[in-house]
Amino acid sequence: MNGTTVYEPPAAPTSWRVALPHTTAAVPVARALVRTALAEREHTADCDTAELLTAELVANAVEHTSGPTPIELVVRLLPTGFQVEVHDADPEPPRDLTRPNPDLPDPWQEHGRGLLLIRMLSSSCGHRPTESGKAVWFRLPGQRRPA
Repeated sequence: MNGTTVYEPPAAPTSWRVALPHTTAAVPVARALVRTALAEREHTADCDTAELLTAELVANAVEHTSGPTPIELVVRLLPTGFQVEVHDADPEPPRDLTRPNPDLPDPWQEHGRGLLLIRMLSSSCGHRPTESGKAVWFRLPGQRRPA
């Protein structure tokens, strides 16, 4: 063999897919994964907002779906942003995600603000059917920091 052999590790992943338990314990795990993904790849997306919106999506999936089927979290680092998807087994789309409810949430109630936060703080959001239910997603602007 002529020349020096240089080992180049495989390219670092730009997406992660994790099955989470169908319990509230999934929320802090999802937040930690998002925080780690952004830090590891030195991404400029707002980490606090990403964690908050991820927690809302996961909490909604736990609260509004039933059954033992795990929830799936998909995190993608995109060239011009950051996307989080939460997959669950219920095919019913989330109400008020892409069509705002004209009534504001009751300020005295614990629930009712999650989808409003996702709509207001993300650059885009939506849902799509999957083979096993649906995926609800949001995007935030950002990019990997130059070396």
